[in-house]
Amino acid sequence: MNRLQQKMASLKKTGKKAFIAYITAGYPDLDTTEKLVEVLEKNGADCIELGMPFSDPIADGPTIQRASLCALKRGITVKKFLDLVTRLRKKTAVPLVMMTYYNPIYHYGLEKFAHQAKASGLDGVIVPDLPPEEAQELHRNLSQRGLSQIFLVSPVTRITRIRKIVRMSSGFVYYVSLTGVTGARAALPHQIATQLRTIKQCTALPVCVGFGVSTPEQVKQLSAVADGVIVGSAIITHIEKHRNDRALYDKIGTYIGAMNKQTY
Repeated sequence: MNRLQQKMASLKKTGKKAFIAYITAGYPDLDTTEKLVEVLEKNGADCIELGMPFSDPIADGPTIQRASLCALKRGITVKKFLDLVTRLRKKTAVPLVMMTYYNPIYHYGLEKFAHQAKASGLDGVIVPDLPPEEAQELHRNLSQRGLSQIFLVSPVTRITRIRKIVRMSSGFVYYVSLTGVTGARAALPHQIATQLRTIKQCTALPVCVGFGVSTPEQVKQLSAVADGVIVGSAIITHIEKHRNDRALYDKIGTYIGAMNKQTY
């Protein structure tokens, strides 16, 4: 098992739900990203999603789009991303998952990417615009090296398709809580619990919920029905707000700690 799978199994034994934090690699710069990963882990993040920016995202809302554009302007590349993971692996064992789009991976080369992702210490990959039908080659390259490929299920995914998606997933299944793009929401849809029960009938994998989650109260609400909660845009908003503040890391740490407390 890779670090992600080990962590999920360990959390299940203790009864804690996974708190998964997303940040954009290279925003506001790579040095800050590196330090933020340490802050996230120190304050309770069980897994960290690192976004590899792409110029034409389909799943990201305005907050993550702004962060990604900034990172792209600063020259983030897949190689620099993997070099970042290599540096992080010298000081942390927290599971690291890349969230990106298919174009950067395809352009880099599927076999080359999988080989170097494994060598760097990456644990998994999420590619929102790559459906199972088109994912066979990447999936083969990743699975041969023990890397997880995490697929997404939406509120409108039918059960026959859910079964197909979860068969190819490893690490966890990513349930998108709403129809739309990423971004903090004041309230979450009421049907989440029902949808999660349907997914859990199809797989023994952990099911984690993301998109729209922004408050400790929402984390607590979702922790009652999901195996993990993913927070992204709300963290980016805090980074954006305090990026020039000397207390950036303390403020992010306090915010993450308040979220993580709701997953016990």
